[in-house]
Amino acid sequence: MNSLISVVNSLKSSPIRKTVDTRLKEFENIPRDFNSLFRELAFCILTAGTSAELGLRTISHLGDTLFTGSQKDIQKKLEEIYRFHTIRASYLYEARNSFKKINIHDKDVRNHLVKNIKGLGMKEASHFLRNIGFKNYAVIDFHIVDVLVKNDLIEKPKSKSLTSKKYLEIEEVLRKLAKETKTNLGELDLYLWYHETGKILK
Repeated sequence: MNSLISVVNSLKSSPIRKTVDTRLKEFENIPRDFNSLFRELAFCILTAGTSAELGLRTISHLGDTLFTGSQKDIQKKLEEIYRFHTIRASYLYEARNSFKKINIHDKDVRNHLVKNIKGLGMKEASHFLRNIGFKNYAVIDFHIVDVLVKNDLIEKPKSKSLTSKKYLEIEEVLRKLAKETKTNLGELDLYLWYHETGKILK
């Protein structure tokens, strides 16, 4: 863990810290109206198995159809730009109603999201919560897994699809790393992602 602690502390002392701090403030300042929150949720559904860049382009392309369109309308728009247009259109359409029943301030909100929103697993639910300002959920994608494996903090998972139990185990490793580097999980994720990819996205 010591080498990764050094990496994170080095990044915290570098110019990239300003970018990380700016991004975290953007997350905290997301408006709490339904459309703003649902747009972030939809972004996380769309990035699953694709990329943040495609998710951003797709959200922009959908425009108001995301909030007012039928499932068929959403699918038609997705088809113009997005590969998984059929299944994700159904996820977005159903989520528009399901999300209204979720209390984002519930202490068990992540589990409620995973249980009630189709298309959201632990990673996507954590991604959503991080993107709206919650700081203590780890966004564990393959980049984060890779950096932990390379630093001998975890064994390489047998499957790319993590069970909830495995996700929580890895999150606990990251929680310890966050404590050692005096960061929170949301902040740590941005530093580790930058370390692996050279980018800081949503």
